[in-house]
Amino acid sequence: MATALDERDLRILSILAREGRISKAELARRVNLTPTPCWARLQRLEAAGLIVGYRAEIALAALAPHVTVFVLAELEAHRASDFARFEAAVEEEEEVTACWAVGGGYDYVLQVVARDIARYQDLIEDLLARRIGLKRYFTYVVTKTVKAGAAPPLARLTGRETI
Repeated sequence: MATALDERDLRILSILAREGRISKAELARRVNLTPTPCWARLQRLEAAGLIVGYRAEIALAALAPHVTVFVLAELEAHRASDFARFEAAVEEEEEVTACWAVGGGYDYVLQVVARDIARYQDLIEDLLARRIGLKRYFTYVVTKTVKAGAAPPLARLTGRETI
């Protein structure tokens, strides 16, 4: 990591990971800085690429009925071009809200949010018809969210558990 971080920088990142809409004045107060130096640190963290965006967490259940599905995907072949073709196709699908390349038996884990199981199945059938190299897939329907969207443990990740 090119950017040297001190305890205050990590505290700023931790707070923002949990409370992205916190006011700059409140953020400064919580890290024991005046607003101007706190703002300068925030700009430096953004410029360094450590803060890549801010977004709202939507209560989907209050908005519309939906289903969340996790998919374990295995590709037919494992050349760089096969991975690139699959990833490009997945990137185009709005209902695929996250995708991770993984090791250990499967090639990808996808998170899909669709209006219902029928729409999810249509999506999978479309991906299969497009011949993007999907050999087989395993579907896991989320029945209850126990924990989601938690801030990462920055202090533990950096070995500074005193934050």
